[in-house]
Amino acid sequence: MPELRTEADPRRWKALIFIALAQLMVVLDATIVNIALPSAQADLGISDGNRQWVITAYALAFGGLLLFGGRISDLWGRKRAFVTGLIGFAAASALGGAAVNTGMLLGARALQGVFGALLAPAALSLLAVLFTEAKERAKAFGVFGAIAGAGGGVGLILGGLFTEYLNWRWTFFVNIPFAIVAAAGAISVIREPAEGRNPSKLDIPGVILATLGLVSLVYGFTRAESDGWSSGMTIGLFAAAAVLLGVFLLVERTVKAPLLPLRVLTDRNRGGVYISLGLAAIAMFGLFLFLTYYLQIVRGFSPVKTGLAFLPMIAMMITGSTQIGTRLMTRVPARWLMGPGFLLAAAGMVLLTQIDLDTSYATVVLPGLMMMGLGMGTAFMPAMSLATHGVQPRDAGVASAMVNTSQQVGGAIGTALLNTIAASATTDYFKSHMAGATNQKVLTFQSMVHGYSTAVWWAVGILSLSALVAVVFVNANPGGGSAASSADGETAEDAIPVMAH
Repeated sequence: MPELRTEADPRRWKALIFIALAQLMVVLDATIVNIALPSAQADLGISDGNRQWVITAYALAFGGLLLFGGRISDLWGRKRAFVTGLIGFAAASALGGAAVNTGMLLGARALQGVFGALLAPAALSLLAVLFTEAKERAKAFGVFGAIAGAGGGVGLILGGLFTEYLNWRWTFFVNIPFAIVAAAGAISVIREPAEGRNPSKLDIPGVILATLGLVSLVYGFTRAESDGWSSGMTIGLFAAAAVLLGVFLLVERTVKAPLLPLRVLTDRNRGGVYISLGLAAIAMFGLFLFLTYYLQIVRGFSPVKTGLAFLPMIAMMITGSTQIGTRLMTRVPARWLMGPGFLLAAAGMVLLTQIDLDTSYATVVLPGLMMMGLGMGTAFMPAMSLATHGVQPRDAGVASAMVNTSQQVGGAIGTALLNTIAASATTDYFKSHMAGATNQKVLTFQSMVHGYSTAVWWAVGILSLSALVAVVFVNANPGGGSAASSADGETAEDAIPVMAH
């Protein structure tokens, strides 16, 4: 293996600005369209049956192609994949903003997912190869982790502003200046170490099996939300996903140049990070959706006011990531940042289970959101850094893709699972209280709030499990070395010096 370049790139901090900008664009796009969806549906005449596809088309393409995108990043080089992803994402966004019918909008969303799947792993793996010194890496991933955690909330705010004061189309057009600035900056300042590329031939069977398996899995949870968990289509999709992904793992054990080298998964630190982030995404994605519905439908908040209600959470996420995570990462084992961080976020969720028809935002919702933001920011920062812990430079792209895959699949699971739980609890509450109700509208709102609270309790449990996984599996110590070498037997000197081994 070629000897890695040891001198630091003098333009790495400028590069971080453009990498972070691209990451913000990808993350906020996951939520910015949600608030604009009712307006887009009315404008384009999208049927209720097709409405979900505005979200699902993006999720299927993005989640299904992430591993492929990560491998392309390793093959082409991260800078080329990064710039290509940005340009393609901007073009797809322009197409979505100019959509004149349902098919055009859905096609644009799918294209956004395709280029997002190329862009997201390239961004994270660029950080892995540009920042190798422990303290600098902590600062860089602190910024990246804050953006990854807060981007969804930023999307809710921008979606509300654009929908209320401009037009739903601006939720697409806003990506264009982001992409142009990030691409121009990347071309001028990013210099990627050439020895980090993986010139092996592309694993075509692996690409087909992984893509079809992940698409089946994500779509299965989407259909479970609309058709129910016991429907033939839902069960068939889950069965297909299990078979396809099982065969994929068998293929990856035998091919010479696998799409996903199993050494990436079997390292306990990386595996622990992927599982804990996936569980956290299950809890967080569902919660954002419930709170948005609660504030707008039950409390009557406008789209803008709803978006601004999430602003304190974003501020606390940034604080947790850049001030707590960054300062402590080189001094405290990562598990003692991730575990307590997720538990603090779970405690914030417990507060949010107390919501009612007239709950005060200032005394219940606000402190709950702030605790969640601080906890998630503190946990996300070391998690993002450890995602490429001890990985070979040639595998940095696919290891980074696994972070996004775990979050994307987790988000799909969370939206479907928690929505199903909430809907069932809402229906049961309404039926059991219908006989004695004097005001059916009030009962409807009470039933909705009961459903939200029930689902949030499930989210509390899932996030607590995420904390447990982090404490049990993650044993890297950024300040004093790692308790384990990488899974394929490399020493720290052979791998990217992700931590100060």
